[in-house]
Amino acid sequence: MSLLTPYRSRTLDLPNRIVMAPMTRLRSEPDGSPTADVADYYRQRAGAGLIITEGMWPHSSGQSEARVPGLATDRHERAWARVVDAVHAEGGRIVAQLMHGGRKGHPAARIDGSVPAGPSAVPDGDVLHLLDGSKATWPRPAAMSIAEIEAAVEQYAASARRAVAAGFDGVELHGANSYLVHQFLADNTNLRDDRYGGSVANRMRFPLEVVDAVTDAIGAERTAVRLSPGNPQFSMIERDPAELYRGLVDELNRRGLMYLHLTDNDDYPALADLRPRFDGTVIANVGENRVPTSAPAAERALADGADLVSFGRAFIAKPDLVERIRRALPLSAIREDVLYGRTAEGYSDYPCAAVSAGGDR
Repeated sequence: MSLLTPYRSRTLDLPNRIVMAPMTRLRSEPDGSPTADVADYYRQRAGAGLIITEGMWPHSSGQSEARVPGLATDRHERAWARVVDAVHAEGGRIVAQLMHGGRKGHPAARIDGSVPAGPSAVPDGDVLHLLDGSKATWPRPAAMSIAEIEAAVEQYAASARRAVAAGFDGVELHGANSYLVHQFLADNTNLRDDRYGGSVANRMRFPLEVVDAVTDAIGAERTAVRLSPGNPQFSMIERDPAELYRGLVDELNRRGLMYLHLTDNDDYPALADLRPRFDGTVIANVGENRVPTSAPAAERALADGADLVSFGRAFIAKPDLVERIRRALPLSAIREDVLYGRTAEGYSDYPCAAVSAGGDR
């Protein structure tokens, strides 16, 4: 088995085992609709076995920063349908990632001007992009009420319905990297003493309610989850990730999901520990600091039990990453200065490999 081996399961039929990981790129209109360049960007990368889009907010109250796209309005849905059509026209498969910012956000970064809210009033401390083009630190969030939690669950389900209506092949729920689902799981961002906080079972409650609402809306076979157990990014703390995530993955396994997307980190080997607990498809991503930029590193993830491997930054500079792996061609550097620009520059203008031997064109 190799990265280029086709993959088939109950829920997936892919020409290779290379997945494009979700990556925020901030190429949306002020209202959160993806620009025309977004369709080109994903179309160029349709050679991946599966594309997972950048995170989209399911409701304006979950917008993490300016220019992050949404999937909450008719206009969003129409714009994303054009992206999906472009990928499908190239024979690709594409899943929409739903990403609620929770405590991550700022009134001046959101189209509705709302104050961010998470499980508890614990600030993030990071810096984010505002609508006026400047940056600011995150403000202190509010603690979500029970009514707001219940509303967020329904917002995920409504957005998932829009994803299917737009033609997406599925939905990935972002439960990783410090966003809302992760905030309910982590010890330091969930200080609640009601049914959504305290015990492991209570901290799992919101994530599972979201999963169940989305599977009820679009089917388990089109619903996936991404987790980053023990990830300390953005000051997240999980004192015993093994206990928490073993229980969570056991519950997810009962639901017959499309796949489980796991990120390892130096403190917790998520793939090794959780792969045996999940009977379905597992995608491995080795994390921001250990991205598999070469085929051998990704092949090791397959040998360690993953069915598929997601590449992030390698797909930015090389839209034809699959062909480059096939031909053992080099991967060039990303233009960091335009990584989060507003135009095609540094986004959909990277060159592809020449059809004949001879390097880049």
